[in-house]
Amino acid sequence: MIKTLIIDDEPLAAQLVEEYLEDFPDFEVVEKCSDGFQGLKAIQRHKPDLVFLDVQMPKISGFEMLELLDQPPAVIFTTAFDEFAMKAFDAHAADYLLKPFSKERFAQAIEKFSLLGAKSALAGLLVSKKGLMEGYAKRIVLKEKSEIKVILVGDVRYLEANDDYVNIYTKGQKFLKNKTLKFFEDSLDPAVFVRVHRSYIVKVSEIIKIENYEKEGHLIKLHNGDMIPVSRTGMIKLKKVLGV
Repeated sequence: MIKTLIIDDEPLAAQLVEEYLEDFPDFEVVEKCSDGFQGLKAIQRHKPDLVFLDVQMPKISGFEMLELLDQPPAVIFTTAFDEFAMKAFDAHAADYLLKPFSKERFAQAIEKFSLLGAKSALAGLLVSKKGLMEGYAKRIVLKEKSEIKVILVGDVRYLEANDDYVNIYTKGQKFLKNKTLKFFEDSLDPAVFVRVHRSYIVKVSEIIKIENYEKEGHLIKLHNGDMIPVSRTGMIKLKKVLGV
């Protein structure tokens, strides 16, 4: 049996997927979830082969939920927004279904999943173009031990590269997320956050002073007193945003 999970905050949409799956006896619906938090727990509990996943949901989006998984299952996105289609394919999703979808279109998605196989349909790269498809990030979702933390982007002071992770500094706290600095450079509004150095992205409104440092180098001083190095390229970007 192919273990299947449905994650959608619209009960009628979830019910429709379940009804259409009745024509495919090899697929077993192990659980239906109405938000990303429930979906994350259900994926960890059932380890499904396939997930039908809505994009926009309360609490955390479908994309944010998948970010939290080390090994995402195969995904067929179900969405009312066709602008997400390109991102779904970039994510190596098995397919996407644009609501409202017909039984025939649903069958095509199932066939595509069956041809691809679960392993080749993983959604591991789905957030690489987040800013392009969803608009710039308003929050950052991460796992901290067994807890899920939701950080408002407005609370972030700066970000620092840390090997395969990124340190996220907010007002009085520090968080660790398993992403690259390039991911955040693409996800955050470039008018608000500037990559000033290969290891740092800084919120422009946190800057109180820019100082000369050695030859052509510079240092940024933030409201909390932290000093951040600025590369030559970073200084060019920063001047452009500041209009100087």
